[in-house]
Amino acid sequence: MIDLKSDTVTRPTPGMLEAIMNAEVGDDVYKEDPTVNLLEEKLAEMFGKESALFFPTGSMANQAAIKLHTQPGEQLICDKWGHVYNYEGGGVSFNSGVSCKLIDGNRGMITASQVEEAINPPDFYHSPLTSLVCLENTTNKGGGACYDFEEIKKIKAVCDSHNLGLHLDGARLFNALVAKNESPKQYGEIFDTISICLSKGLGTPMGSVLIGNEKLMKNAMRVRKVLGGGMRQIGFMAAAGLYALENNIERLAEDHQKAKELGNLLAEQFYVKEVETVETNIVIFYLNDSIKEADFLKKLEEKGIIISAMGQGKLRIVTHLDYTDQMHQEFMSVLKNLGSNTL
Repeated sequence: MIDLKSDTVTRPTPGMLEAIMNAEVGDDVYKEDPTVNLLEEKLAEMFGKESALFFPTGSMANQAAIKLHTQPGEQLICDKWGHVYNYEGGGVSFNSGVSCKLIDGNRGMITASQVEEAINPPDFYHSPLTSLVCLENTTNKGGGACYDFEEIKKIKAVCDSHNLGLHLDGARLFNALVAKNESPKQYGEIFDTISICLSKGLGTPMGSVLIGNEKLMKNAMRVRKVLGGGMRQIGFMAAAGLYALENNIERLAEDHQKAKELGNLLAEQFYVKEVETVETNIVIFYLNDSIKEADFLKKLEEKGIIISAMGQGKLRIVTHLDYTDQMHQEFMSVLKNLGSNTL
């Protein structure tokens, strides 16, 4: 089976399993798990931040950040494709009592001028008080697109001038860092809070880390507890995260290269109408109107290949740690040999 529906489907490598088995653990609810503490310290230092906290999921880390930044009845700004709005079960309103003002950006990315226009007048009490801007890098629904860092700096300037918080959903931030040759500290200097997912491109079984300034993060453990995220001997998973940070960052370039090769190949096929620009490990493409999506997906499944349908005609391929060179060649061959008589 060649499973390319997401980069969350990976399994621990032998080296990661060894790190998990040999982890020194304690009770993290009491902050007594040394491996968790080490992971948090390492990521805080990488990003030049004062504090970090381990969470079971990226959605919970994002939801905690929103709670730390806002009060009920306020409003955050994000792109219409933002993960915090589309894929976190309505948690923004359920957990924080906050609404979202959606911006029609470009492939999930918004501009400083769009943010400026979306801010509600703070003295107009009929509208929600704007208090937070949420960005996503890379963008999931935008096909792994990466922000221009200069635009991020402009957005930060807008936030500072209007006293708004700035949160980054960095579920695939390391993909962006590798693709754009950027550093964690660049992002730490700009964002108030950053969520980092360890279970996507970095290949761990679970876990995300929320990183931020001490002033904001002082209540993070309380919020995590309220959300049900307190864990005990979770150092086993933190050990996987530490291993991933040491071994699985630079290799993300291999996933990016495979994704670009798939995108180039798909663009040449008669059954493909459009392939979005491929920057990292996600390929978004659309079939020609004459091809039925269900038939196409079924044909791939018959060949042992699984990809995602995201709605509105979007098909998604995500390359990852478990997608080997042999699998890549096999998939490329399948795509080349899908004939008109089979679709």
